Amino acid sequence: MAKERVIQFGEGGFLRGFVDYFLYKLNEKGVWEGKVVIVQPIEKGMCDMLMSQNCEYNLYLRGIQDGDVVNERTHIDVVSRCINPYTQNEDYMKLAENPDFRFIISNTTEAGIEYLGTEKFTDAPAKSYPAKLTQLLYKRFQLGLKGFILIPCELIDNNADNLKACVLKYAKLWELGEDFENWIESENDFCNSLVDRIVTGYPRDEAEKLWEEIGYQDNMLDTAEIFHLWVIEGHHEDELPFNKAGYNIVWTDDVKPYKRRKVRILNGGHTSMVLGAYLYGLTTVGECLKDETVSAFLKKCIFDEIVPTLGNTETDINFGKAVLERFSNPFIKHMLLSIALNSVSKFQVRVLPTILEYKEKFGAYPPALTFSMAALIAFYRTDNSNDGEEIMQFMKTASVKDILNRKDYWDNDLTEMIPLVEEYYSLIEEKGMSEAYSFVLQQKEAY
Repeated sequence: MAKERVIQFGEGGFLRGFVDYFLYKLNEKGVWEGKVVIVQPIEKGMCDMLMSQNCEYNLYLRGIQDGDVVNERTHIDVVSRCINPYTQNEDYMKLAENPDFRFIISNTTEAGIEYLGTEKFTDAPAKSYPAKLTQLLYKRFQLGLKGFILIPCELIDNNADNLKACVLKYAKLWELGEDFENWIESENDFCNSLVDRIVTGYPRDEAEKLWEEIGYQDNMLDTAEIFHLWVIEGHHEDELPFNKAGYNIVWTDDVKPYKRRKVRILNGGHTSMVLGAYLYGLTTVGECLKDETVSAFLKKCIFDEIVPTLGNTETDINFGKAVLERFSNPFIKHMLLSIALNSVSKFQVRVLPTILEYKEKFGAYPPALTFSMAALIAFYRTDNSNDGEEIMQFMKTASVKDILNRKDYWDNDLTEMIPLVEEYYSLIEEKGMSEAYSFVLQQKEAY
């Protein structure tokens, strides 16, 4: 039997539909041999359910790839066992004793990488993920064993740097000594990473139909899109040969350009499209891609405005094309109102930087993206916005000028944009979204 080589914090749908899939495939292709031990990071989780079916489950990858609909099922058995440190703390700490363990992978949600500073070293286990990890690392250090390659998948900037900073804080809080702190720095590689795959998880509406297809009841059934990208700041292809196996996993010195492309094109595409599309009468992303007008608007945003600010490389263009296929995925029902949550802060991070860079680069405001700011304001006038109470109250009644003057919302001086956004907003209010879209789609560039 293959040796246990990976400790994984998190048993949720994402890691099982992303990381565990790739590790299973490495085994299947014969380029690597190893098993995963899952550690349940919080007290209530799904480890018991996973253990009850021998840690095996089925993953459906479904979507559009190169224009064709793909629906692929994989029976995954790469997980050897699950440990709940709240009931099996001794087993958890014993993981430190096994020299075969080389990788620690995690997805404990964006809130998981936190320093509480209230735990004790003797807690069994400590509450936060970084504190639990520090306990494990200290035992490893005491045994004189080699450190780990740590690849967090949490969706925060500099996820590994943040994790390492928390571990070092716990080392100081618990007075574990300078030698241990030096060992953390020198013997472990904390790799920032960017993950990109929509994992839709347990298919509640289709489960019984899929069980019939599989031939038995699988309570840990998982679903995800075909597309994948994993960018890892580090160079460990020799130990985890993802490229050799043919997967879109990038080892790099700097994850930032990849993150910028993903946030600007994928997330920026979503945010710039959904609010206007909702006002136009649509309810899902799939409907948007089937609608000639909204689809044309999205393409204008991506290929005429976002991609040119990134550099218009073939990689940028291909990523944009892949995003359109992903948004068209017939297996995913992505509600516009779900994406619309907290749109003001999303717009500030995902769309506004492109608008300002486009203006700086080309001397004019990009019409479609600037129009999406007007659509955002019009959307917040409705009763369907979902944001902080103060933001919703202000946006509902304030003038376009006053909204754009809120530097605390936009982190920029947007005075120069006011006349154009006012014009687009008036167009939406007076003529309706359909006519407003037609006007914007005819514009070569704003002014």
